[in-house]
Amino acid sequence: MSKLWQKTTNVNELVENFTVGRDREFDEQMAAFDVLGSLAHTRMLQSVGLMDSTDLELVQRELKNIYADIAKGGFRIDEHVEDVHSQVELLLIQRIGDAGKKIHSGRSRNDQVLVDLKLFFRHQLQEVVESTETLFRQLIELSEKHKDVLLPGYTHLQVAMPSSFGLWFGAYAESLVDDLELVLAAYRITNKNPLGSAAGYGSSFPLNRTLTTQLLGFDNLNYNVVYAQMGRGKTERIIAQAISTIAATLAKMAMDQTLYLSQNFSFVSYPDALTTGSSIMPHKKNPDVWEIMRGKCNRLQALPTDVAMMTTNLPSGYHRELQLLKELLFPAFSDLKHCLQMATFMLQNIMVKTDILDDAKYAYLFSVEEVNRLTLSGTPFRDAYKQVGLAIEAGNFNPYKTVNHTHEGSIGNLGNEQIAASFDGLINNFDFGKVEQAIKGLVE
Repeated sequence: MSKLWQKTTNVNELVENFTVGRDREFDEQMAAFDVLGSLAHTRMLQSVGLMDSTDLELVQRELKNIYADIAKGGFRIDEHVEDVHSQVELLLIQRIGDAGKKIHSGRSRNDQVLVDLKLFFRHQLQEVVESTETLFRQLIELSEKHKDVLLPGYTHLQVAMPSSFGLWFGAYAESLVDDLELVLAAYRITNKNPLGSAAGYGSSFPLNRTLTTQLLGFDNLNYNVVYAQMGRGKTERIIAQAISTIAATLAKMAMDQTLYLSQNFSFVSYPDALTTGSSIMPHKKNPDVWEIMRGKCNRLQALPTDVAMMTTNLPSGYHRELQLLKELLFPAFSDLKHCLQMATFMLQNIMVKTDILDDAKYAYLFSVEEVNRLTLSGTPFRDAYKQVGLAIEAGNFNPYKTVNHTHEGSIGNLGNEQIAASFDGLINNFDFGKVEQAIKGLVE
């Protein structure tokens, strides 16, 4: 197997297979970002006199060709090649000769994989943000559309007080605002350049780390080279926390939907094509999408613990088990994005019931409304509470089935405009345009 570090001794095949594991499978997802790192690194090498202009021109041209091949789906890591870094370097050497051997000057495979991961994570977080924004907009739209449709609110799963679909949809929209705060923190920590830290102790070459930071569109450097290496695992843990908090919102939404679709609740419905049936019960409309989403998102909520257990008590410096973090994070991004997209799709097709509270079993929903109405009419609150309670016990409670909530965030004053403004303010802090401009400058 071709390796950047290979000398003369061959590694035992069992050891080879065990240590490489699934790394090559996940490395293919990082191929474009490995090329971007090399495009920036080699431009920096030329700027400090470690590569001449002729070699730079050859390397840049061929790296861009490889980048184009990756975009078309034509890139694969050969069976005899250890990882994406080896594959890209091997292709360069095959195509342009000795110039391809010079691209590794001033870096180690340690900081090479670090920058690949940072670029990959940054891109994945952008896609998560974009999918989250689409779901957020859908929730706000539904909240406004159905703001006057009442449904029961529950405490302890007991009928409690009137709620509304406006409140229900809006609650999940605002939950995504807080989730995005953690995603922003993860993005800011991710968007720092580790390139130039080499094996974790810097280099005697006169590297210009500020230049690669600018070329790759990073906000800043991981300055301390030891910390740049220590950041591997920590970055993943913070990203895992961001993923898990969105997953928690989706899991709760999915649980609500499985309840609301059941015959016992019957608050919402979906077209038959979006539910599944039973092999023996012809009446069934099962919420399989929401159930699978609930399961996936519950699993994602364990992600921070998985990452923590992989990295807990590791001393500073590089350790091989850090490689296994890819097996945790890469599928997690895919699962979360898929769940966000499916939640949006399902909600685009939701049908809400408008006559839910006509059912007599929801009459007690209005007990608090009646107590408040009597209190506003001059009856002391405790006397009003007792009066309504006695009426319920006697079986002659006959409330006004109207709701008059006007304060901020209530049924009659949802605050969706303010919630949307908070979300928009967070979105603007990501500054994806700067990154896209930097990448465009590297590959064109």
